[in-house]
Amino acid sequence: MFSVIFPGQGSQSVGMGKDLLQNYQVVKELFKEADDSLKFSFSNLIINGPKDELDKTENTQPAIFLIGYSIFKLLKKEFGIDLNKAEFFAGHSLGEYTALSCSGAISFLDTLNLLKKRGQAMQSALPLGEGGMLAVLGTNIEKVENILKNNEDKYNCYVANDNSNLQSVVSGKIKDLDLFAEDLKKNSIKSIKLSVSAPFHCKYMSKATEIMKNEIANLNFNILSNKIISNVTGKEVENIIEIKKLLVDQIESRVRWRESILYMIDKKINKFIEIGPGKVLNGLIKRIDKNVEVVSINEIKEMNELKNNGFF
Repeated sequence: MFSVIFPGQGSQSVGMGKDLLQNYQVVKELFKEADDSLKFSFSNLIINGPKDELDKTENTQPAIFLIGYSIFKLLKKEFGIDLNKAEFFAGHSLGEYTALSCSGAISFLDTLNLLKKRGQAMQSALPLGEGGMLAVLGTNIEKVENILKNNEDKYNCYVANDNSNLQSVVSGKIKDLDLFAEDLKKNSIKSIKLSVSAPFHCKYMSKATEIMKNEIANLNFNILSNKIISNVTGKEVENIIEIKKLLVDQIESRVRWRESILYMIDKKINKFIEIGPGKVLNGLIKRIDKNVEVVSINEIKEMNELKNNGFF
């Protein structure tokens, strides 16, 4: 059995989707719809940049969604690959919105505009440059949590992503993250500052939570065609009311990606298809369980291989 997974922020790059846009009408139509709905040449920003503008979270979030959704629809229409046959859909952070839209729960344009607002809300939750995120490498989540707990009198940082067995991401204010990084170094643990503009998935996003609570409450949801794994619980969720609540909670909550993958593997999933720019999730899953099969699809060559190699 297989699951489809969708990436989150950090997988974007200028020029992503260019070959698809040039070669397939279904992609051209989706990009045109996005341009019209957002009322500027969003297509041009994605294809030509500039990078610093694309990397603004209000643009990054709808851009990654647009690429993932376009690939999903293209696979079905031009390559005859129906990914709605998957047992589960799951997405990393904003990728959960792509999963919901591809499952039919939220319309394409509703998702696009919602992610634009989500990006704006998350960016403005804290003054620019005041907060950030730190990737912690080569140690397990328990060790990270212990260091944070034992030093609460020195700094307040929060686990934002539990990504794989030996990778997590911590959010906080810059001054606190610097102190945390020093403690990691004392413990011979490597860390890398991420090039993000805010401390996502922690309590500093409370203003964004309030904004998104209203936006999500007013959103029209349809019946899902696929089972969705929630970032907040790391488990399957089916009830629309519960999904809406968890999408609001997700803004300040830890992304339980490692737990989500282990949950699906426990449910007999042995193949994963990553749909969207980059191959970030592919690498994370292989670190969680090297025995499962993972393919990343974002280029025409990869789509042909998926069609011809008997992955299903």
